[in-house]
Amino acid sequence: MSKLVIVRHGQSRWNLENRFTGWVDIELSPKGIEEAHDAGKKLKGYTFDIAFASALKRAQSTLYIILDEIGQRDIHMEFDKSLNERMYGDLQGLNKDETRKQYGDEQVKIWRRSYDVAPPNGESLKDTSARVLPYWNYNIVPLLKKGKNVLISAHGNSLRALIMHLEKLTKEQILETEIPTGVPKLYDLDENLNVLETKYL
Repeated sequence: MSKLVIVRHGQSRWNLENRFTGWVDIELSPKGIEEAHDAGKKLKGYTFDIAFASALKRAQSTLYIILDEIGQRDIHMEFDKSLNERMYGDLQGLNKDETRKQYGDEQVKIWRRSYDVAPPNGESLKDTSARVLPYWNYNIVPLLKKGKNVLISAHGNSLRALIMHLEKLTKEQILETEIPTGVPKLYDLDENLNVLETKYL
């Protein structure tokens, strides 16, 4: 049996400003730093063999803070753009409230939460899954099958792609799935990576 913990990075400066961030490399806000410390405190007593994060510094900073909190900064870490947030295309940098006024609440919700509708020049969750899941299958699954404990610090949509896969959720279920910032989600997995138990810590 292995343990997987996924964490959505703490609040970023653009989360605070209510802007679409996507692949723009924005730092954590002071609250985000605090959330990362809180996540680390919740993970005290857990031991990890390896950690993964996206290529974006808000996910990496969250990971570093967590590992410092639990005294495991020396474990092997891998960073890859396959775990990056969804590319929001033309929406990146725009204020979400202003975007709703321009395009309507329902259209913005579809862009943000639907499975296969992409914002202009951006990625849908389906597109995001198409890069997250091959990375997961090739780089992370073999470790979990060997009984390794894995920590992943990533983003709302890259983690939604992973949750949809792990928990076998439908397109409709993932539409309503919200992932809080800085709250670790623990999965106990059997040797075939079936979910035995999952909970937010």
